[in-house]
Amino acid sequence: MSIIAESLGRIKPSPTIAVTTKAAELRAAGRDVIGLGAGEPDFDTPDNIKAAAKTAIDEGKTKYTAVDGIPELKKAICAKFKRDNNLDYEPSQVSVSGGGKQVIYNALVASVNPGDEVLIPTPYWVSYPDMVLLAGGEPVFVPTTAENGFKMKAEDLEAAITPKTKWLIFNSPSNPSGAGYTAEELKVLTDVLLKHPHVWIMTDDMYEHLVYDDFKFATPAEVEPKLYDRTLTMNGVSKAYAMTGWRIGYAAGPQELIKAMAKVQSQSTSNPCSISQWASVEALNGPQEFLADWAKVFEERRDMVVDMLNAAEGIFCPKPDGAFYVYPSIDGCIGKKAPSGKVIENDLDFVSELLEAEGVAVVHGDAFGLSPNFRASYATSTEALTEACTRIQKFCASLTE
Repeated sequence: MSIIAESLGRIKPSPTIAVTTKAAELRAAGRDVIGLGAGEPDFDTPDNIKAAAKTAIDEGKTKYTAVDGIPELKKAICAKFKRDNNLDYEPSQVSVSGGGKQVIYNALVASVNPGDEVLIPTPYWVSYPDMVLLAGGEPVFVPTTAENGFKMKAEDLEAAITPKTKWLIFNSPSNPSGAGYTAEELKVLTDVLLKHPHVWIMTDDMYEHLVYDDFKFATPAEVEPKLYDRTLTMNGVSKAYAMTGWRIGYAAGPQELIKAMAKVQSQSTSNPCSISQWASVEALNGPQEFLADWAKVFEERRDMVVDMLNAAEGIFCPKPDGAFYVYPSIDGCIGKKAPSGKVIENDLDFVSELLEAEGVAVVHGDAFGLSPNFRASYATSTEALTEACTRIQKFCASLTE
């Protein structure tokens, strides 16, 4: 009899972490590999944030804190929601965890009963369905298409809702597609949700500050205040402030849910890192001007990557509204033969052969629930991106009928 719990048989390891690990192994073996799998900015954490962490250490702020966050950080989070999203929350409505992933996991474990359904638009961040499964729920996927900008249509959302639906997990701008919903597009969806009072909304706003062109970010509870009492608005410092390793995510929502999430956290990890919390206070309260400067750099990289990938044979790459990913279709490459002699039958074959032939690591679309595609992160240097896209063009040109 195996020691491993049966519940683990329902999930798989993170494919994005697997790609990053594989790329690192190949580099260690002497291969020239460009990794476009990881979703983290290549910028360094700003100096004022690092200084706040050092000060916290020097002042001895190294002990246990309240399970779900220090009062100073909860106050800063409330101020952020008011400043950026016109949402009013009290500190008692705020939860702080070891990253956005823990926020989502805590919320699902605290609220999902066996058989509850959780709606997840495709393509989705790889962890959503597995966290739902670990919590005992059933992921239900809402389809989108590239032709519709990878955005849910109201009729598809309506069709997916059943009496068993507990949550809709909503991510804008999206990982992996970069699709962002305008306030007008959101209003169409919130009108559907108003008709179904048993459905709660969990928003993943982690890429809020990474939007391009004239796109204006909006979040569901801001667009439709009537949904405020059944919305958990999640965010974090990881992407916007280049603090992925600091592991701080946060959310605000109804007090009953926040208390339940704290109960879960109290019996799992307890409080997030005290030093990271103090650094996050400075991140949210300190200067914000650099966010626009960083977004401009990402926008320039996005434009270059989209242009270069669309110049590759067999690839169509839509232009994303935000985040730092592209999600191109490789439909034109399916059925062709790679230099190794392997026939490209799906997107996993494509990314495997691309890594072997040209040393470029990307993540196959099937991991995100929509194929045949791949996800590439442009959160790396312009030089590395140019070389990676040149190699992808070369690989596509090498494919034969």
